[in-house]
Amino acid sequence: MATEEFNRLAPYPQMILSAIEALNECEGSSEASISKYMESVHSDLPASHSALLSQHLTRMRETGALTFSQNAYNKPDQPPVESTVAAPVEKRGRGRPPKPKTEAQLAAAAVVSPPRGRGRPPKNPNAEPAAKKPKTVAEGGSGSGRPRGRPRKYPVSSGGETATAPRGRGRPPKVRANVE
Repeated sequence: MATEEFNRLAPYPQMILSAIEALNECEGSSEASISKYMESVHSDLPASHSALLSQHLTRMRETGALTFSQNAYNKPDQPPVESTVAAPVEKRGRGRPPKPKTEAQLAAAAVVSPPRGRGRPPKNPNAEPAAKKPKTVAEGGSGSGRPRGRPRKYPVSSGGETATAPRGRGRPPKVRANVE
């Protein structure tokens, strides 16, 4: 019975092409609009109509009987309408562009020396030890005669007064007055 029903219908590729011609949409016809048109014209379509339609559309697209662009099917002789979205413009890279190189720089870049190893180079074990220079200052500091670092604080004594104990670091404790 299904084969009789299928034989009464026109072949699917023919029905698809007639639907695209009848719909005459400028950007092409979608699968849903083709299916709706076929259901309105042919009332006796098989139950597996949607599966058959998608299978035939795929086969026709692969053979070149239909063109597919932007989710719409067209005949190959009908060019699809160009979309309003412009093609993406090639973007510049991030940051400042490099300066153009001169010929001298290009020539220097052409001469490639072997890459240096990581870290400090090892000492030559065959080299003689260098003679140590005698220090000019007894302290071993720079040449100014003063020791390195911040100078020490010495308590200032004036006249007959004795120096007070040096203050500790930080904020001093709060002094409370005796209230009687």
